[in-house]
Amino acid sequence: MCLPRIRLRVGIFLTLDLASIFSLLYDFRWRNSIRLLFYCSFSTGRLTSAPVPNSECGGSPLRVAYQGLCGAHSESAALKAYPNCEPVPCDQFETAFEAVEACSVDRAVLPIENSLGGSIHRNYDLLLRHRLHIVGEIKYAVRHCLLANQGVKVEHLKKVLSHPQALAQCEYTLTRLGLVREAVDDTAGAAKDASLNVTRFLMLAREPIIAGTDRPFKTSIVFSLEEGPGILHKALAVFAERQINLTKIESRPMRWSSLTSPGVGASGLQKCFHYLFYADFEASMASDDAKMALQDLEKLATSLRILGSYPADTTMP
Repeated sequence: MCLPRIRLRVGIFLTLDLASIFSLLYDFRWRNSIRLLFYCSFSTGRLTSAPVPNSECGGSPLRVAYQGLCGAHSESAALKAYPNCEPVPCDQFETAFEAVEACSVDRAVLPIENSLGGSIHRNYDLLLRHRLHIVGEIKYAVRHCLLANQGVKVEHLKKVLSHPQALAQCEYTLTRLGLVREAVDDTAGAAKDASLNVTRFLMLAREPIIAGTDRPFKTSIVFSLEEGPGILHKALAVFAERQINLTKIESRPMRWSSLTSPGVGASGLQKCFHYLFYADFEASMASDDAKMALQDLEKLATSLRILGSYPADTTMP
């Protein structure tokens, strides 16, 4: 069930001990303007950092959206994240986001990066456009196989069809075989490639979980900065000064903003490109170091949003 949101303007790290609140989100939007969003529940449960359950309170399995058809790697990843769930296929990444927001499914499990193909930029953009929260991550090992009709030999192949990400992950082998690549929306197989092929999936929900300190946590944020010499260095220094390890930083063009119109940069030259920075770091928002780091980053940033603070997947895929 989707619950109404209540928005309050409060201080940056307010501690609440109310049995009626079960999830919180710190949403840093603009300098010196910080909003705390929370959801109200009529249950008597307390705030928790426990893993997201595999079924709803009524006992029915969670409906988990993924992009692709039945049998796709993403379906296997959804079942790894929520073993007792009901996987729900979606034709596009955005369809999965919309399904969670519309309450037609409970969660979504979507890829964000691959050890061979790199980042899935579309999902980075969708994280900003939509208001879902990262509640977990899983790493899923992928092994692609080349499929053809019975009796067809490899040397007779001319073209291979697969998902763009699978084609990127198999680029070396496909080039060596001299095959023409054609992208399609989904695939159950591509071509054999490097053995170390791991995809990181994010688990998305309408409500965030409360970060804890009982296990390794990771936090994902997105922020923007004013242009100027050393500004990005200063922004990243807030983590280094506290021995917080950054596991990823990714820049993306800033969209859906009035800031994208051409302007004049710090150098006096016309500036046509504005960027957002996505970053993951190894710390829980329940830790004082992480709180202080984001307090300092907020002083430098023109916008700052926490996408989620969630248990890190420390297992071998």
